[in-house]
Amino acid sequence: MKTTHTHYIGSAVMMKKVADRSVGLVVTSPPYPMIDMWDEIFSRQDRKIEKALKRSDGILAFELMHQVLDRVWKEVFRVLSPGGFACINIGDATRTIGDNFALYPNHARILTATQALGFTALPCILWRKQTNAPNKFMGSGMLPAGAYVTLEHEYILILRKGGKREFTSPATKENRRQSALFWEERNQWFSDIWMDLKGTRQAMGKQKKRNRSGAFPFDLAYRLINMYSVKQDLVLDPFLGTGTTTLAAMTAGRNSAGYEIDPSLLENFYDKCKDSLGQFSSAIQHRIDLHNEFVQERLEAGKLIKHENAYYGFPVITRQEKELVFSLPVSVEQQDDERIVVNYDVPSRETATTVTATPQNTPAVSRPSGAKSKADGLLFPDFDPGS
Repeated sequence: MKTTHTHYIGSAVMMKKVADRSVGLVVTSPPYPMIDMWDEIFSRQDRKIEKALKRSDGILAFELMHQVLDRVWKEVFRVLSPGGFACINIGDATRTIGDNFALYPNHARILTATQALGFTALPCILWRKQTNAPNKFMGSGMLPAGAYVTLEHEYILILRKGGKREFTSPATKENRRQSALFWEERNQWFSDIWMDLKGTRQAMGKQKKRNRSGAFPFDLAYRLINMYSVKQDLVLDPFLGTGTTTLAAMTAGRNSAGYEIDPSLLENFYDKCKDSLGQFSSAIQHRIDLHNEFVQERLEAGKLIKHENAYYGFPVITRQEKELVFSLPVSVEQQDDERIVVNYDVPSRETATTVTATPQNTPAVSRPSGAKSKADGLLFPDFDPGS
């Protein structure tokens, strides 16, 4: 099995190199309108934004910034296949323009624009990002009628193009079964509040680059890719940044494409992918480790587990997990300046390890250094793709 990963340097407002209806999933986090670190980026797209900010016209600047993003969402709708999903990580903004402090509801504006294009909005996810800064509370301190609520969450908007995706042929049905989630993953991941994912670390190395990329954590992209696509799908990120979505797609056995307007963010990207190969494997192994812990706890509680995975022999809760199989990345090859190919080892039923249905005998390696237990919920918390 192979997957291909392509990155283009340029603006996503016109993604000419991506064919109509060719993308299965979009995972992205755009520049956040009305966050001052992005003012210059937006102003380069439309000089009226800079003028509006200088006149302290926050409402106009907000709308003009979103009109820039609207062009990208139009392209996203074009390239998505029927039944395909777009997962957009976006935070609202608070800002003082002139003497007026206000909320700028980015998530609501994007929902309005994407629904006008024809997207169906599905229940979104609140990503709780805890803030521990000593100055987190704004306004009048302990005095009433003057303080402001602190934003400690972002949104993951879930949009679908058209109706439900159909899997009609035997081959597509089998691929879907092999792309299945563990039962306990499904229960955790399809919750509307995520409190177990931290934002990308900003303190270690290349801080300026990471700040400019707006990168989300690897676990967020990897989770969404497993939730809303199947193996060999094409995953697109129109705001690729440092390439987190690509790394997650490689780990999940999906193809990927991305656009990035700032070429410096993707310097030495092939080396980063090659150096991450061991971390891809560790992220997959950690999912197995978490499942083993879940099974162990369930068996110790005297609860019956009826099914067994056909490839690895470990117990699974439902029949739908019996054909779940992991594609293990084994090598990374650079095809040209834009394309990288990943090769995988995929076990067959004949070559898979045969074990009895007890978690102690499940094929496993030692947990990666720094990885957490099932209760912590992270797949691979020490994987920092922004470094």
